[in-house]
Amino acid sequence: MTAMIIMGHVANAFGIHGWIRVYPYTEESDGLLGYESWWLGKNNNHWHEMQLITGRANGNLLDVKLKECDNREQALQLKGMQIAIPRNTLPGLSENGEEGYYWSDLIGTEVINLYNEKLGTVIGLFETGANDVLRVQNGESDSQELLIPFIEQTFIKKVDLKCGRIIVDWSPDY
Repeated sequence: MTAMIIMGHVANAFGIHGWIRVYPYTEESDGLLGYESWWLGKNNNHWHEMQLITGRANGNLLDVKLKECDNREQALQLKGMQIAIPRNTLPGLSENGEEGYYWSDLIGTEVINLYNEKLGTVIGLFETGANDVLRVQNGESDSQELLIPFIEQTFIKKVDLKCGRIIVDWSPDY
């Protein structure tokens, strides 16, 4: 199977006719609606293909109807599932010869600062409207999370996916 890119997760059931509410990880909240097939699974494996019937943006979330989901009970079984798209179906990232990456490529990447201090591991990103924010878990507990503005050349100095590292101008006590 081709590499899968996680593009969101099922937040909850929506209504009684099998609709689900989706939290997308796409730049545009309705970006997932352009794909006819979604792959749902947990922990990056055991993907199951499902067909998109229709959907609409609802703020930062999506309300979606999948072909294989006919009632609220079936929709509730999907809660917490990751939504992925095969990488080979996504648009290319290279523009003007520059290398790019998807947010999901950054998940699990080590984050260090300019003083070579390990700040933690990327667990996610989110949009604020002003800029994107890198979520970095710097301990075993979820409460030990750093939020670093994803502003290149200001706070994000280098993204090196080959080494699995992001270098930032940030201190653990910010």
